[in-house]
Amino acid sequence: MKKSIITILILAFVFSLTSLSCNHKHENKIKATIIDLAVATNDVHKYSKIPFDSTLVAPFFEKYPDLKIFESDVETLYRKHQFQYIWFDKKGINEVGDLLCDKINNLQEEGVQVVVPYKQKLGELYQLSIESEKPNLETELLISSLYFFYANKVYKGLDANKSKEIGWYLPRKKLSYVNYLDSLLVNPSLINKDEKEVLGQYYQLKEVLQNYRKIEKNGGWNTIDFQPKLKSLKPGDTSRTITQIRKWLFLAGDISKDSKSNLYDTVLKAGVLKFKNRFAFSPDSLITPKHIAEMNVPIAKRIKTIMVNLERCRWISNDIFKAPEFIVINIPSYQLTYFKNDKPALRSKVVVGKVMNKTVVFSADMKYIVFSPYWNVPKSIIKKEILPAIAKNRNYLAKHDMEWDGDNLRQKPGPKNSLGLVKFLFPNSNSIYLHDTPSKSLFDEEKRAFSHGCIRIEKPKELANLILKDDENWTPEKIDAAMNGGKEMSYTLKNKIPIYIGYFTAWADNDGTIHFYHDVYERDEQLASLLFENE
Repeated sequence: MKKSIITILILAFVFSLTSLSCNHKHENKIKATIIDLAVATNDVHKYSKIPFDSTLVAPFFEKYPDLKIFESDVETLYRKHQFQYIWFDKKGINEVGDLLCDKINNLQEEGVQVVVPYKQKLGELYQLSIESEKPNLETELLISSLYFFYANKVYKGLDANKSKEIGWYLPRKKLSYVNYLDSLLVNPSLINKDEKEVLGQYYQLKEVLQNYRKIEKNGGWNTIDFQPKLKSLKPGDTSRTITQIRKWLFLAGDISKDSKSNLYDTVLKAGVLKFKNRFAFSPDSLITPKHIAEMNVPIAKRIKTIMVNLERCRWISNDIFKAPEFIVINIPSYQLTYFKNDKPALRSKVVVGKVMNKTVVFSADMKYIVFSPYWNVPKSIIKKEILPAIAKNRNYLAKHDMEWDGDNLRQKPGPKNSLGLVKFLFPNSNSIYLHDTPSKSLFDEEKRAFSHGCIRIEKPKELANLILKDDENWTPEKIDAAMNGGKEMSYTLKNKIPIYIGYFTAWADNDGTIHFYHDVYERDEQLASLLFENE
């Protein structure tokens, strides 16, 4: 009853003031009076419900011109919230405001290397707001502007046109950061981790980044001296180089303890095998100069690689994982993974385009499987390779089971066919598809960039069987017969399967194990030059 009477008195007082004048000066005094009365009477309303003068937004950006790029976003944000305080409650800056300020002050933890505009001013205003526990419009608008700055750098990343310029044609993530703030206000912890909106790999790489920065802070790792006379090291060997390798494996997390022994023992062997798995080397116990070269890459460069791949994670929407089945191909790791019902159903080595014929980073839907395919030879290959070969050997076409089909050249179905016994089509302007190959030995190579752009699969039969497993028209026996029938046969899939061809040179497993892959198309430095300021 007492609170009701107080509320009525406040409203009466406000009404009497507003009836006297409607100019901005008096309006601002009225709003200040409302705030003071609310605090004095322990009103249940929070500051976030108190409006401010909308005409004060434009002058703010005149004072802070480096943030003017976000003016329209800020206007949209406050128009949605009826120009009420967002970052303040009755105790001062609210929880999400605290978290955001902390994130902005520690932006490097997100793998972002950039100068935050007005960072020092934010610190000063933040401290004043803590001391006064009253809403401050300058602080409010600065936090809002820096929220969009943060969202741009951490959630969105590099401009989509820029990413296309460096060969990234996968669809970019789309998110309204005005609307996303509503989620943060309801659940502030999402700013620390939100796998519904941000690719889970981002958080896994972020943890590895913190670990690598700790290693760097503690001195990193020393260069390993590989004695010139040594061609390789194997189990049972002794060398001071082995002591250095052991220390590196310990720092990198491949072994749990550094015994400082110079003997290549079973512990070291296990660590070497783990290291080779992480760097996509052949799984043997031999240590050669190329392995030492990878260990001698400075930790600062590894950190930069992680940061570059964090950026790539920002571009990808988690929506891709909502499909019941899809295929992901990572070019630098030379690997295909077929996902079904949220789990990897098949992993297969692949061969990708060589540097002169790069496989494109893009996505499309697989619609057809072609068994016993013809290979319609591209005009460029005819001109550059086939015609010169025919000039040297008249029997070249017969030897390779090729024939002219009008003005086109094609290779007949069969075991010699360059596409193997099956191909998987996802229509696209790049003329890229997945296919079998008769050149099986190439899958034994560590670096597998040999094709003209299409992707050769080590396990095409297994992939066909899994894709058609639930299709009553097919059995494994029918698939085998179609692949070896010698007659081209195309089948339209009942359900389209999304294909995503990506480019990640660093990838972290769920347990935190980090993998580094060869930057086959040398794209990391190109991206780094766009990301890192003052380099």
